[in-house]
Amino acid sequence: MMIRLAIILASAALNASTLPAAASQCAAPSTIATIRTHWAAVRSQLSNATDRQTACRAYAASFYESVTTRQAAAGCTGDLDVSALDLEVSTFNELLASKCGG
Repeated sequence: MMIRLAIILASAALNASTLPAAASQCAAPSTIATIRTHWAAVRSQLSNATDRQTACRAYAASFYESVTTRQAAAGCTGDLDVSALDLEVSTFNELLASKCGG
């Protein structure tokens, strides 16, 4: 379990370093769908994590990524619907509040 969590966190760290750069440009809907799939995997893997501090860091990183991606998408021209990204931001915010905050 700890090895799997370490692998997920390492993957999240690598993705965190590339997602803000990708989010700074207008992303295609398929790219946003891929990012959302990644966030769903993070939530799934951490739902029963025993290391609360590590899980909270991963939730915080994912929250930051979701806000950054949503902000970049909102600045794009075209018909990009940001409501799904709003849901992601809200979900990570609620996870932070319920599992990590007080």
